[in-house]
Amino acid sequence: MTLPAIPAPSAPPVWVSRPETFTRMVDDLSRQWIIAIDTESNSLFAYREQVCLIQISTGETDYLVDPLSLSDLSALAPILADPNIEKVFHAAEYDVICLKRDFGFTFANLFDTMVASRDVGRSSVGLAAILLEEFGIDVDKHYQRANWGARPLSPAMLAYARLDSHYLIALRHRLKTALEEMDRWSLAEEDFRRLCDTPAPPLESGACHLWRIASGQDINAREAAVLFEVCQYRDERARQADLPAFKVLSNQMLVKIAQSCPQSEVDLTRASGLRGRQLDRHGKGLLAAVKRGMEAPPLHKPVQPRPDDHYLNRLDRLKRWRRRTGQDWGVESDVILPRDVMEALAQAAPREIAELDEVMASVPWRKSQFGKKILSALQY
Repeated sequence: MTLPAIPAPSAPPVWVSRPETFTRMVDDLSRQWIIAIDTESNSLFAYREQVCLIQISTGETDYLVDPLSLSDLSALAPILADPNIEKVFHAAEYDVICLKRDFGFTFANLFDTMVASRDVGRSSVGLAAILLEEFGIDVDKHYQRANWGARPLSPAMLAYARLDSHYLIALRHRLKTALEEMDRWSLAEEDFRRLCDTPAPPLESGACHLWRIASGQDINAREAAVLFEVCQYRDERARQADLPAFKVLSNQMLVKIAQSCPQSEVDLTRASGLRGRQLDRHGKGLLAAVKRGMEAPPLHKPVQPRPDDHYLNRLDRLKRWRRRTGQDWGVESDVILPRDVMEALAQAAPREIAELDEVMASVPWRKSQFGKKILSALQY
């Protein structure tokens, strides 16, 4: 069946940067049964990422909310938490994390068009690809990595931003129809409920940064102590400049400094390639950090205990069952069984259906659909 084309937006978006406009928008949203939402953040341009724009679309209006100008967005909280208002996102996890982190919002009744696309077995699940295929809309992704914390935003950026939410409701309708026709609506609902519970991650400690940066590198305990100190130096400079740490000094440069432990600016240049203005700006501070690291106790990487062979065998059997089932359904294997649930099952080693209740509490539909097959795979 050929579906009717979806018209491009005609009226301009509503820019929401004043309390009175925000109040009118909230009044409008509270009367809707469905809205679409997207966010833009400034992770490439600031020390601490923050939400810089919230796009919200109804069937009639596209709103562009400026959280940098509004001191209080709390009136949105009841709408996002209202189970009677469906919130449509594309790739909701990141948006949910950011909105929880910055504003403390909670969520109920989500529809994620990317998750739904995966659940019906689409091969291309990026929004740009889907909009082109479904609506013939060719979205210029040039502004995807733009500085959304800058003001004023250009007309082109505003036009780009509104498209990320404008078509989501229409796309949701098409995807829900496909899910129902394939008898996969219950599967998708389960995924949407899990998304509502996505936690905002805690801030990483300096030690976490260290081992992430050192991952895959040949680095000993003494060099790790030096790397910790040069990472701390970079982090402080990034905070002062309100820049992402990688824009101050690269991870690769820090690892090279830690591995060579330079004692002079000449050594520092030789080891890292740091020179000119960067050397003037960071040379003394980095050498002082190296000295602190050399004098500090060596840092040993935390040892993660190796899972026992019984767990690994159970996990391998579940992976093989999940892969075969995904092929039969025409979907990626993690659609059949999310990784966290699969690992919990391998750890718990259930033998009876009743023992699945706790481990699969977040995926009751999958338990009813696949429970016996999961037990069979575990006991094979």
